[in-house]
Amino acid sequence: MKELSLFEEPIQGKPFLKWAGGKGQLIDAISAHLPNMDNIDTYVEPFIGSGAVMFWLVSNYPNIKQVVINDLNTELVNLYQIIKYDVEGLITELKALDSEYKARPTQEERSEYYYQIRVEYNARDLASRERNVRLAALFIFLNRTCFNGLYRVNGKNLFNVPFGKYANPKICDEDNLRNDSALLQKVEILNGDYAETLQYLSERTFYYLDPPYKPISETSSFNSYSSMSFDDEQQIRLKGFCDAINAHNGKFMLSNSDPKSVDDTNTFFDDLYRDYNINRVLAKRNINAKGNKRGEINELLITNF
Repeated sequence: MKELSLFEEPIQGKPFLKWAGGKGQLIDAISAHLPNMDNIDTYVEPFIGSGAVMFWLVSNYPNIKQVVINDLNTELVNLYQIIKYDVEGLITELKALDSEYKARPTQEERSEYYYQIRVEYNARDLASRERNVRLAALFIFLNRTCFNGLYRVNGKNLFNVPFGKYANPKICDEDNLRNDSALLQKVEILNGDYAETLQYLSERTFYYLDPPYKPISETSSFNSYSSMSFDDEQQIRLKGFCDAINAHNGKFMLSNSDPKSVDDTNTFFDDLYRDYNINRVLAKRNINAKGNKRGEINELLITNF
């Protein structure tokens, strides 16, 4: 495992997952709207997802004293813990999966293998909270070989994304996994409701919030990220969380979809966050199955500073 050193070039981390709605392409816009990071001691990301913003911040602001990430998805949190504590074991498992997958020359054979792995993943012990290297490897394998890198589950919390038909997916990115492992050594990893992260709130805390987005059309809902839905009631609850941060002089930035992109009269977020700063930024979204439905669209960056 790589170790951080004050005498070496800063390690640059990046997401180890493909992720629908990932923020890698919005880093420039997000960085332009950051608070003064010299005044920030603690960074909290309560909906970590693929961690694009967290890895960028930890790579570029190594003087942040405390970093806390959280997610409700137990399997995703297991993956972060494995990368932090046993990245070499994970790499060994991924290399074996990669070899077995690519030894199958046809898409039909690879598809059959994909669905075998999906069955194994869905047979996991949902009650177990122990760190599990094999489960972490299966998560990455499915992410790299499924359709569009989606993570979607049904009401029984079973992963149900179909095969992705990629010619040469990169299943094991050793260098990036080791870099991310080094950066995660300073990160506290939680698995629970986002509201529990209020314990880290102070005047020198910055929260970046990237919840499941509000769907802006009948075909744009990819927020079945856990067996629990994130509906308008949950969006309103999250606004109360932002109010709590603001009331204690903490800083927050919230990302979400912009319903006005498709309906000028839909002012859901404009009304909900009318007391805060609402910035519209362009993002390219590629998760629609129809190519002519993909392209740039406004998203929201909402801040209290």
